[in-house]
Amino acid sequence: MPTTPATADQISPEILSNGVQSSGVPESIMLELVDEDGTTIGTAEKLAAHQAPGQLHRAFSVFLFDESGRLLLQRRALGKYHSPGVWSNTCCGHPYPGEAPFAAAARRTFEELGVSPTLMAEAGTVRYNHPDPASGLVEQEFNHLFVGLVQAEPRPDPEEIADTAFVTAAELAERHAAAPFSAWFMTVLDAARPAIRELTGDSGGW
Repeated sequence: MPTTPATADQISPEILSNGVQSSGVPESIMLELVDEDGTTIGTAEKLAAHQAPGQLHRAFSVFLFDESGRLLLQRRALGKYHSPGVWSNTCCGHPYPGEAPFAAAARRTFEELGVSPTLMAEAGTVRYNHPDPASGLVEQEFNHLFVGLVQAEPRPDPEEIADTAFVTAAELAERHAAAPFSAWFMTVLDAARPAIRELTGDSGGW
């Protein structure tokens, strides 16, 4: 099972995690466009790929658990242009063109949460089309799923994350009924459940 060696040394000093160069100049972020089989067919600028009706692109979603089997959630920062202020899975994002999804998942988890996952493993893929009514943007994604453990205290980047929480399966159900979550959350969670159960055991309730 692969582990993640991502460290701060691997993060470019020129471009910050929010897509802004260290000079303060906005940086255009490119995504990989894919076909229905997940084969790369081109690239597109990030915002353009999410504008309706959306262009199918590669993405990843990470689910990290503590040693008690609780899932680490994040609430997206209010300043994000897409789905601000909603709860979602531990980390999600997009590989750079040519970047392996596993490497991108490890990189972005460190950038957003200040932690490097352990025992992170692939958990399959899922393809979905989820419009976001609030922003008018569309998630047309071929999403690579990963599950793993977190063994350090998260140090979230406030530009990316407003809050974090560790929840049991029962606590997640209560929170999901009471608070807004990302449009894609339940789709990626359900797709990752078999791998989550393998990681956390039957007693976790996942």
